[in-house]
Amino acid sequence: MTLDIGRIGIWTGILDAHSTTDSIAAVRQLEQFGYETLWIPETVGRDPFVMAANLLAGTDRLRLATGIANIYARDAVTMAACQNTLAEAYPGRFLLGLGVSHHHLVERVRKHAYEQPLAHMRRYLADMDAAIYLAVAAPEPPPRVLAALGPKMLETAAAQAQGAHPYFTTPAHTARARRILGPGPLLAPEQMVVLESDPATARAIARAAMVMYLRAPNYQNNLIREGFEPDDWADPAQPSDRLVDAIVAWGPVDHVRARIEAHFEAGADHVCLQVLRADRAIPLAEWRLLADALLR
Repeated sequence: MTLDIGRIGIWTGILDAHSTTDSIAAVRQLEQFGYETLWIPETVGRDPFVMAANLLAGTDRLRLATGIANIYARDAVTMAACQNTLAEAYPGRFLLGLGVSHHHLVERVRKHAYEQPLAHMRRYLADMDAAIYLAVAAPEPPPRVLAALGPKMLETAAAQAQGAHPYFTTPAHTARARRILGPGPLLAPEQMVVLESDPATARAIARAAMVMYLRAPNYQNNLIREGFEPDDWADPAQPSDRLVDAIVAWGPVDHVRARIEAHFEAGADHVCLQVLRADRAIPLAEWRLLADALLR
C-alpha cells in the first residue's frame, strides 16, 4: 500500500456528539499534536464520507480513514465513487475501511438481509473493482482495508484489499492476523485506552464502552477464538476483569505504550488509539498527553 498513515493514529466516534464546527476545530488540534491519521466510524450518526470531506478540508496534512464504512449502506458503485472522489480531491490523505457491520444494524436498522456476509463482501469488492467511474480520478488506485476478525475475512483482506483493520482485539489477535495476512498487507488494529490509574474507575469506564460490543455475535465469536469464554461476558455490562484488561489498556501512559509495543511486536504496522472517558467530551487533553509521550 502506497498510502503512509504513520505508526500511531486516533480512532474516535465522539465527534458525532459535537457540532461539525467544534469537530473540525478539535481535529485541527489533533493534527497540530502530530498525529498523521484519524479513523472515524459509521453507525447511525453522520455520513462518514461527508464528515471525512469536512475534516480533510479543515486540515492541512491529516489523513482520514473510515473505521469502518458499512457495505450495506451503499451499493458498490456508490462506494467506489465515494472513495475515488475523496482520493482525487485529497491525494494521499484518504483510506477506505470497509466492513460487514453486524446483524442487528443491517437487518433491524437498515432493513437489509444479513446473509452470508463473507460471500457478500467478496462479491462487493469485485463489484467495486468493476464499477464505472468517469470523473477525474486520483493518479493511483486508492487503497482499502477490511474490518477483519476471523481467518476467512483476513484472507479476503489480503486477497482483495490492501490490509485489515481489526477492532476490539488484543495483541494475540494481531499476531494471528499477521500470520494469515502475510508480510505485505497493512495491519492496523484499534486499541481502547483509559488514562486512569485507579483500577475500579478505569474498569468502570472501560465496561461502559465495551457493553455494546459484547452483545454482538461477531465480537463474541472472535473472543472465543482468542480463548475467552461466554462466562467472561455473561452480563455484557459487567465483563470479567481479565477480559476488560485484555481489551482496554488502562493506567498511565507507560501502560499504553507497552500495549502499543505489544501490537507492533505481534506484527502491526499502525495502531489507532481510541481514548475512552466517563463523559462525552472530546478527549483533547488525553490526545495531547499521548502525543507528547508517543510521537515526540
